[in-house]
Amino acid sequence: MAEKKIIAVVGATGAQGGGLARAVLADPDGGFALRALTRDPSKDAAVALADRGAEVVNADLDDEASLTTAFEGAYGAYCVTNFWEHFSGDKEVEQAGNLARAAKAAGIEHAIWSTFEDTRAWIPLDDDRMPTLQGHYKVAHFDAKAEANHFFTDLGVPTTFLLTSAYFENFIYFGWGPARGEDGVLAVTYPMGDKKLPMIGVEDIGKSAYAIFKAGAEYIGKTAGIAAEHPTGSEIAAAFTKALGEEVRYNDVPADVYRSFGFPGADDLGNMFQFKRDYNDDYTGARNLDSSRRLDPDLQTLDGWLAANVSNVPLG
Repeated sequence: MAEKKIIAVVGATGAQGGGLARAVLADPDGGFALRALTRDPSKDAAVALADRGAEVVNADLDDEASLTTAFEGAYGAYCVTNFWEHFSGDKEVEQAGNLARAAKAAGIEHAIWSTFEDTRAWIPLDDDRMPTLQGHYKVAHFDAKAEANHFFTDLGVPTTFLLTSAYFENFIYFGWGPARGEDGVLAVTYPMGDKKLPMIGVEDIGKSAYAIFKAGAEYIGKTAGIAAEHPTGSEIAAAFTKALGEEVRYNDVPADVYRSFGFPGADDLGNMFQFKRDYNDDYTGARNLDSSRRLDPDLQTLDGWLAANVSNVPLG
């Protein structure tokens, strides 16, 4: 039997990386083995991966040498950063550079870099339709990732640039679910007007990434955008109404109001929603549903995801 190709997965105990880790482990005859990268191999999620047969190694996005060591001998590398740990676009750029240089040094044959659009191509820094953040970003967690794309291309790392979509899991962990208003009625609140919001489950991001690794050369040097559905705010509210058996309304607010909500990252998310709303055709067009389903024929729908997970969604 041929030796399995190793896929080194950054953030294997997190959202995107966790989805890919589980996809690799669920396909023992697929020709790939999982190397799970984590800052803490002793954490429960890392131990659970090891118990299922994964190789678990210590690596830190701020430590390029640790990444190079963790990538050594691997065929593929799934590269992702987590803005929401530190809220710094500049730090994301630095971490992405570490990932690209480590992938190059280790001779990675196929990297997937989880990235986004550079919103400054649509809304220049001097455009006052939305505030500039951190001195040189409009949507920091988008622009910084896009800015880092060049590290992979400049170094000649064979890379697929993966454009993901908002997670269904944001309803559970990120406060995107329904909250009860003063009138007692539940509502979801986004500054999206009647525009579409591409969404996907984290398990399906992992399955899609795994399909890209399995396809190999077909996706190297290309950008792949994925989404399961493109619901509007009203359609999200209707899906929650169906799942909860209780009315849920869509509360459309101006982006300025959303930015003023005051939770950590509210300004960045307000800008993000505004970008998706104002350039909806471009954003949704980059996340074609048919091509997404070719990568993952079993993509969860919003209704399907809610049927399985609505009990986990906190109702504010």
